[in-house]
Amino acid sequence: MIDKETRNRIISLIHQEVVPAIGCTEPMAVALCTAKACQQLGIRPEKIEARLSANILKNAMGVGIPGTGMIGLPIAIALGAIIGKSEYQLEVLKDLTPEALEEAKHYIDEKRITISLKEGQCDKLYIEVICSAGDRKETAIIAGSHTHFVSGDASYGQGMTERKQEADEIALDMRMVYDFAATAPLDEIRFIEEARRMNMNAAREALKGNYGHNLGKTIDRPLAKGIFGHSIYSHIISRTASACDARMGGAMIPVMSNSGSGNQGICATNPVCVYAKENENTEEELLRALMLSHLTSIYIKQSLGKLSALCGCVVASIGSSCGITYLMGGDYNRVCASVKNMIANLTGMICDGAKPSCSLKITSGVSTALLSSLLAMEGKCVTSEEGIVDESVDKSIRNLTSIGADAMCSTDELVLKIMTTKN
Repeated sequence: MIDKETRNRIISLIHQEVVPAIGCTEPMAVALCTAKACQQLGIRPEKIEARLSANILKNAMGVGIPGTGMIGLPIAIALGAIIGKSEYQLEVLKDLTPEALEEAKHYIDEKRITISLKEGQCDKLYIEVICSAGDRKETAIIAGSHTHFVSGDASYGQGMTERKQEADEIALDMRMVYDFAATAPLDEIRFIEEARRMNMNAAREALKGNYGHNLGKTIDRPLAKGIFGHSIYSHIISRTASACDARMGGAMIPVMSNSGSGNQGICATNPVCVYAKENENTEEELLRALMLSHLTSIYIKQSLGKLSALCGCVVASIGSSCGITYLMGGDYNRVCASVKNMIANLTGMICDGAKPSCSLKITSGVSTALLSSLLAMEGKCVTSEEGIVDESVDKSIRNLTSIGADAMCSTDELVLKIMTTKN
C-alpha cells in the first residue's frame, strides 16, 4: 500500500484536476477571466478585449454556450461581464437568467467586445482579458490551467506556466496510479462517486432534449439496435455520447471534468459506470475502477499538457480502458496491456476544437477502449516490436505524449488555419 503522505498528495492532485464544470471549459475559462477583470474594475466595462492562445481560440469557436442557444466566445465573454462570478470557477455562468441573456446579446450588438490571437509566445492555454471604462482599465490573465490566474503583463514562454505548476505536483507513474486505485482505503477515495452522479445524470438529462448531433439518442433507437444490438457495448457508447451531446450542445447541465475538460471527465466516467452496472460489479470495485480511470488520465496529461493537438478523448479513453480492464478482473499487467493496446490504435487523432461532433470521437475512443480491454484479458498485448509501443508502459505513454505535445505542433497550426479561413 502507498504511504499516507503520498496518498494525500495524490488525493490533493485529483481534487485539483477533477472538478465540476458547466459547458465547454475553454469558453468558460474565458468567461471566468472576464468576470475576474470586471470584478477588479468594479463596474460594467465599456469595452472588453480578449487576447487568446491559438488552442483556446480553436476550442471555443464552435461549441454551444449553456442556456443561450448560441455558440462561441462573444456570448461567453458578454455573460462573464454581466453575471459572471469568479468564485464559481468553471461554473462561472450558473446564475444565467433570460434577462441576463438579453442584456448580453445587446452588449454584443453594441460592438463592445474584441477577440484576437495573442501575439508572440505564450502558453498553449493562455487567456488575457482587458476591461475598460473611461480612463480606467483592469487586466486578468489565466495561464497554464483553466482556473489558474497569474499576475502582471504575462508574456510567458510556451508551456512555462504549466511546467512550473507541475513542478509542485507529485510525479505519477503507472505503477503508482494502479496501486493507489487498488489499495487506498475506500473512505479516502469515495469522493470520486460524485463524478458518477454528475456525469451519468448528464447522460440521462440529455435524453430530455435534442442536443448536438443526437448521437447518444440515435444509438438507442430501433434502427441502431438492429446494427449494434441491445448490448453492454451499445449501452456504454450511448450513455457516453449522450452526455457529450448535451455538453457540446449547450445544455445547462454540470459535469465532472478531468484535467480541464468536461468531455474527458465524461469519457473517463460513463463507460466505467455502465460496464460496472451491466457486469454486476460491487460498489467498491466501481469506485476503484473510476479512480484508476481518472488518475490514469491525469497521469497522461502531466506530460501531454492541458491543451494539445491530440484529441483529449485519446487520453480519457485510455483511462476508461484501464477502469474496464480492472472491472473485468484484470491485474496490473493486464491494465498495462490495455494501455499499450490503446496507444497502438488511437495515437494521432487530432483535436479540431470543441464542437457537437466531439461525441463521434468519444464514441471511437470508447469503442477502442472496450476492444483493448478484451484483448488484454485474453493475454494479448501489442509488443515493443510494433510501432511506438515500448516494453515499458510508462515509456509508451511518453511516446504518445511526445507526439501529441511536440511532433503535432505544425498539425495544430494547420488545423487552426483551416478553421479560421473557411468561408
